Amino acid sequence: MRILPLFCLQAFFLLGCLNQNKVATNTMISSNEFVKVQGTQFFVNKKSYNFIGTNFWAGMNLGAVDESGNKERLIRELDNMQAIGINNLRIMALTEGPDTEPYRIIPANNYKAVLNEKILLGLDFLLVEMKKRNMVAVVCLSNFWPWSGGFAQYQKWAGDIANIDYPMDTAKAQDWDLYMKNTAKFYSSTKAIDLYFQSIEKVINRKNSISNILYKDDVAIMSWQLCNEPRGMNNVNDYLQWIDKSSSYIKQLDHNHLVSVGSEGFTPDKINNGTPFIETHSFKNIDYITAHLWIQNWGWYQPQKHAETYPLSKQHAIDYINEHIDLAFKMNKPFVLEEFGIMKDNGSYVAEATNKNRDNYYELVFKYVYEYALQHKAAGVNFWAWSGEGRARSAGCWWKAGDDFTGDPPHELQGWYSVYNTDTSTHKVIKKYSDLMKIVK
Repeated sequence: MRILPLFCLQAFFLLGCLNQNKVATNTMISSNEFVKVQGTQFFVNKKSYNFIGTNFWAGMNLGAVDESGNKERLIRELDNMQAIGINNLRIMALTEGPDTEPYRIIPANNYKAVLNEKILLGLDFLLVEMKKRNMVAVVCLSNFWPWSGGFAQYQKWAGDIANIDYPMDTAKAQDWDLYMKNTAKFYSSTKAIDLYFQSIEKVINRKNSISNILYKDDVAIMSWQLCNEPRGMNNVNDYLQWIDKSSSYIKQLDHNHLVSVGSEGFTPDKINNGTPFIETHSFKNIDYITAHLWIQNWGWYQPQKHAETYPLSKQHAIDYINEHIDLAFKMNKPFVLEEFGIMKDNGSYVAEATNKNRDNYYELVFKYVYEYALQHKAAGVNFWAWSGEGRARSAGCWWKAGDDFTGDPPHELQGWYSVYNTDTSTHKVIKKYSDLMKIVK
């Protein structure tokens, strides 16, 4: 996801959605066809594939066979998402330990390139259940941020750093800046990158314990993603070399699947963040282009001052989408806005709070992406993030081991951007645009 801000159907509806508003779809995922790219579009079975999806980072852990798993809940979550038209899930495949570290997913499944089979069995289960529902996965292979261990943990394993300084302890701008610059040293660490390569190779070459299909042969996977929101910071040359080398390595291992970077795009501080959009996505083995959009995190929007800050932040959002889609179209690659979100009304972390402002914002973003899809300039959008049945121990708290997995990762206050199973008004917006995206040709 992204850094912290610096200022700190029901069943009736869901079942109804299954039986109503059925549309002629161009996006059914065949049991023997991979998602392919042709120009600025995705195709499956020679038909255009356009989607409304979500981020569901906890899916693997919910399917795990250890104490953190809850397969019954996972099945219900997938059913509920399917009922409102979601058919694309951005998920995690590698989460770095040890489990004694704060602010991160526990239990992890990667310990210095030795993988935890109990958690990977959860990924096996997730992919099989997704395939049953004609869903495909964007499989994220690491993280620039500490909520899943990520690049900083690889550096610690490599002996590059003694400790990880977690900026969440203070949330000060200078601490985040120092964390990002230190984390970007990953791209220059031969040992850290080697551990990363060892880890991703084990995932890509894994055989699913349920289907007996190698991951690299599994049509339930749409693409491999190098990392969640990598930033070059003051190490851009090595960052770009890492993208080229990593995408090439994945293509050597797997000739079937697409590869994406996981980039946010420019971000408002594109110079200091080291995220050159064109250079990041120009490599031959990067099949499509991504961007993320965060109006609150980037200081444009204050949910407690919605009336005052939303009009300008709305225009910033539109401009940001337009800029990135125009560049992606010129590069002749598909575009996906794979992260965006907004808080509940009045900045509430409470699951029962109203969603008028969120619904309006979702409508805005979905509408823009849909209209671009009609022009073959955009292909999909994933909102952040699906929480479903997951509820925080208390609204706005930090996540701890044993708590429900929600849509908000452990390094963020719980309830921030979660979309719950009871957010029926938001579900209706998602369903509306999912149906529209599915009939784009």
